[in-house]
Amino acid sequence: MVSVAASSRGASRRRGFRRVLIGPADPRVTGHAGVAAVAELDRVLGIGSALDDAVGSIKTRRRGVSAGGLLLSMASAHLTGADFLVGMDHRRADAAGQQLEPVPTPASTTTAQVAKRFAATHLAGIENAIGMLNARVLALVSPRRRAQLLAAATIDGDTTDVEVYGRDKQDAVYNYQGQRAYRPHIAFWAEGGVSLAADLMKADEDPRPVAAQLLDRAIAQLPPGVAKIRCRWDAGYFAADLAKHCIDRGIEFAIGVKRNSAVVRACREAPTDGWHPAKDMPHTEVAVIDYLPGTWPQDAGVTCIARRTRIPVELMPTDPRARKLRTIDKAQLALALEGKLDHVYGYSFILTNLDVSTPAKLVEVEHWYRHRTDIEALNKDAKHGAALRHLPSGDRTVNTVWMWAALLACAMSNWIQEITGIDDGRGRARRTLARIRRELINIPARLTRSARRFILRPPPGTRARLLNHVLTTLQALPTIRAG
Repeated sequence: MVSVAASSRGASRRRGFRRVLIGPADPRVTGHAGVAAVAELDRVLGIGSALDDAVGSIKTRRRGVSAGGLLLSMASAHLTGADFLVGMDHRRADAAGQQLEPVPTPASTTTAQVAKRFAATHLAGIENAIGMLNARVLALVSPRRRAQLLAAATIDGDTTDVEVYGRDKQDAVYNYQGQRAYRPHIAFWAEGGVSLAADLMKADEDPRPVAAQLLDRAIAQLPPGVAKIRCRWDAGYFAADLAKHCIDRGIEFAIGVKRNSAVVRACREAPTDGWHPAKDMPHTEVAVIDYLPGTWPQDAGVTCIARRTRIPVELMPTDPRARKLRTIDKAQLALALEGKLDHVYGYSFILTNLDVSTPAKLVEVEHWYRHRTDIEALNKDAKHGAALRHLPSGDRTVNTVWMWAALLACAMSNWIQEITGIDDGRGRARRTLARIRRELINIPARLTRSARRFILRPPPGTRARLLNHVLTTLQALPTIRAG
């Protein structure tokens, strides 16, 4: 009689079973071979040196990590998926990956201690460095793409709240949702995909008083030669001072209007034949209405645009807190709830100094403003692609540097795509940072050396195809020197 154990061993052999053992770790293997592309991007653009030149010295003794090296290593860690400061230690533990990094990764404790040394002038230097790098990127893109970027630059301004935990977080306060949070305030170049200026505010601070200053700082970092500058702001920036500032500087703007009885009354008086179908938005129409607040410039060509979207009664939200309900005229809403209407309209309003003198121009302006979602996509990318969803330190300055590392990681992702042609010049085809991490950065490979050269040996398959394209393209470019 055959024993059960013998029978089991025989079955295992027939199935080709092999016992798997864990051997010693191979220090030649890395899970982040794509950081080689970050190092090549730094060689081509001089990211670290641009940051060093613009930020200046943050230490008395010139040894160890510099300001530019710190920001570059933090941004690289964000690209690989580091969530907290301890992610810097995880990067240091990747022996093969460290040989591919643009600069050696400092320890988490060193990162925090050096980041605390950044003063206001140093933080302003980060913005100046981004301006220098934007000009260098512009020199490397195709003539067609360069012409697109120089034809018009759109600056989007917005805030996003980042919830934090712990009562010892310096200057973290409660926002309107009852969350202890900070509030990054960002000015974003939509066509270039780069944050130009940013501040880390308290979660209860109003961004309107400093919006004009943020806009000026952002404009200063645009590449030379931009023919026209436009800016977009949501209703949180509904302020006459911002509009006057744009008019004084000759900047085209569009600012969302907070709903009030005066604008609703003006919308009701709009002529029936004044509504025109919106572009790329079904069941939606736009019209020019007679509304301008008394504090706003009266003779500067500022016009109010109304947009209405048809909402069938059966699709109306049932939750009284729903945002869509606030867009519906209260008179229409009351009739719909009484069963006297089969549809209602959701309204939104924009004040702009752009030309809306014809229906075609009106439709185009509203369509352009609707793409203010570009900065919302940046906020999402910075939070879920990089790690702006966390502000890991109890020190506000360290958190500000962490914010800039996340924004720099997003910028580096877009610079790689611009230079290597992944973004085909349309902007809308731009990959998110999370996708770049998956397809380019976090590629496993064994690092070997031959003839004094490093060789990456990824596993079989197509995962390394993008890395091969990016590295080949960047390696063919010369190093851009400062000046």
